[in-house]
Amino acid sequence: MFRRKPRQMDELLREFLKRFPQKEQMQRGMVLHLWPSVVGSRINNATDSLKFSGDTLIVTVRSEAWRYELHANRYSIAKKLNSRVKAEVIKKIIIRT
Repeated sequence: MFRRKPRQMDELLREFLKRFPQKEQMQRGMVLHLWPSVVGSRINNATDSLKFSGDTLIVTVRSEAWRYELHANRYSIAKKLNSRVKAEVIKKIIIRT
């Protein structure tokens, strides 16, 4: 009856995203959505805003102490977020207060 074998949903989604015209915007949206789960509730609560400027993620935090903390960990945060969306969406993170 069916000639094709069933495929995993993540495989189908990856295939769809390759052909999706607004793929980059969608991946950026996924990064913004994943921020709380990647950085944890304490850092998320200290974050005032997140936005993209090209491939740069701009993070605004409430205090200099949090700016210093995130600045020191920005490479590992970018790596984790890129890993979760399976694309190099973030090339650079700028932390502001």
